[in-house]
Amino acid sequence: MAAWKNMDTLTSYQELMNTKPVALAAAMSGENGAQRVKSYTVPMGAELDFNYAARPVDDDILAALAKFAKEAELSEKFAELYNGAVINTGENRMVLHHLTRGQLGNDVVADGVNKRAFYLEQQQKIAELANKVHAGEITNAAGEKFTTVVQIGIGGSDLGPRAMYLALENWAKVNDTFKMKAEFISNVDPDDAAGVLSKIDVAHSIFVLVSKSGTTLETLTNESFVKDALVKAGLNPSDHMIAVTSETSPLAKSADYLAAFFMDDYIGGRYSSTSGVGGAVLSLAFGPEVFDRFLKGAAEADALAKNEDLLKNPAMLDAMIGVYERNVLGYPTTAVLPYSQAMSRFPAHLQQLDMESNGKSVNRYGEPVNYLTGPVIFGEPGTNGQHSFYQLLHQGTDIIPLQFVGFKSSQMATDVVIQGSTSQQKLCANVAAQIIAFACGKQDENRNKYFAGGRPSSIIIGKQLTPEALGALLAHFENKVMFQGFAWNLNSFDQEGVQLGKVLATRVLKGETDGALKAYSDLLGI
Repeated sequence: MAAWKNMDTLTSYQELMNTKPVALAAAMSGENGAQRVKSYTVPMGAELDFNYAARPVDDDILAALAKFAKEAELSEKFAELYNGAVINTGENRMVLHHLTRGQLGNDVVADGVNKRAFYLEQQQKIAELANKVHAGEITNAAGEKFTTVVQIGIGGSDLGPRAMYLALENWAKVNDTFKMKAEFISNVDPDDAAGVLSKIDVAHSIFVLVSKSGTTLETLTNESFVKDALVKAGLNPSDHMIAVTSETSPLAKSADYLAAFFMDDYIGGRYSSTSGVGGAVLSLAFGPEVFDRFLKGAAEADALAKNEDLLKNPAMLDAMIGVYERNVLGYPTTAVLPYSQAMSRFPAHLQQLDMESNGKSVNRYGEPVNYLTGPVIFGEPGTNGQHSFYQLLHQGTDIIPLQFVGFKSSQMATDVVIQGSTSQQKLCANVAAQIIAFACGKQDENRNKYFAGGRPSSIIIGKQLTPEALGALLAHFENKVMFQGFAWNLNSFDQEGVQLGKVLATRVLKGETDGALKAYSDLLGI
């Protein structure tokens, strides 16, 4: 078994701390820069490439990172994870989201069940229901087809599936696989549910309630909101609702739902887009075949993550460069900048994925760590962000590493030539220009117009944002976060940090408050 140690106890970490920093502006200038762009690229599956030429590394630092990854036994820890070891020490659970999209190692049996077979069974049941809905075999009470699917869930039950839906919506329309419009209700703010319900035809809508425990306060509140709207419209809610939950939850056997599909405790919410949590809404929206293609892209990236050679393992490489930026260079933040409007909610998903996983200050044994862990993650799609927060990225006092995503072709294949170039060419020109502007900067005697450069970035480049590419992107970042958690000796698969607020909110609603909590409750009119 792999040894779980704090990173500052490893000899290779001390060696990494003593490496000579890269002068990024010089490294990326002229022929040096051209050669780096060509050589610092690694395939990541699904016609995607990870280019890290503008990250602050050279061959010596990469060699030190490879040595660190080996001493930290990152590949061995990944193998233990996908072979069913109890990696989530906080909740004494296995971590099995990789099994939703492929078999990476040995059979994993839990609770007397082969888990890969279980996940496949649920995917097949979801596919069967989706096909019946699309064929008009499952309809509303009037025998009319459902035209809209609405997901009700919060956190990982919303952010990932919503981001994936938006990423493929236009692609599906162009490729004639668009089946149903999807909407999402997540926030307990009544304006969220009311806003969605006001713009859909509830009589032709099917609702997907997602709650593993069947007790999530926000989700059950919004379910009641929706059921009330259905009743007021003269409809039977049980004709319009399905559940994605655990087999032991109160929703599992309820007559309130057309069907129930199951997940388990071995898949965390933020890792659940490739389970039934994402599968139901995406299969209903685009068809099971598209969801299957999405899973195949994720599986392709997962397979690459098994490679023990750091330079041939894009997720581990991305993770280790991130560790270098965080722990050696001390950079506090990372920006995710997809140059694709379809990926507008992808940064929000990665905020949860990364910050909920590695926003920890104690190790796997509950002991405080003496080094920095997960960075702050934020982002927006380009070129919108250029006209928003890029000022700080270029000339602010903090250096913020950037992770660009770009595609050579648009999804909708609709474009025009304006001023000698298409919109897609302008989009790609902007991301190329930003990489060099950040890395190389600009000399100017006017300090207000001076750019120091030396601001690192990487870019994932693809031909087009397809289901396979989206799946590979998702898995890449999931595996990056996992490897960084391993390096920092964290448990990346629990989220105790979200629990305290829930407990206190329950006390407020029960009127069990005093002191400042009561004072704030009074201020808010509760």
